[in-house]
Amino acid sequence: MKDLNERGTENEAKGAAKELKGKVRAEIGDKTDNQSEHIKGHAEQLKGKVQKNFGKGQKNSDPDNI
Repeated sequence: MKDLNERGTENEAKGAAKELKGKVRAEIGDKTDNQSEHIKGHAEQLKGKVQKNFGKGQKNSDPDNI
C-alpha cells in the first residue's frame, strides 16, 4: 500500500502531465480556430492544476515528512 508521500508524488506528476496536455490542446484549438477544443483544453489544464496541488497537499500532510 502506498503511503501519503508516494500518492502525493504520483498525483503531482499526473496533474502536471494533464496540465501540459490541456495546454497543448488549447493551443491546437487556437491555431485551428476550434473554440470547442480550446475550451476543452483549458478545462483539462485546470483539472491538472487541481490534481497537482492536491498531490502537493498530500505530500505536505504526510506525518513522515515532518
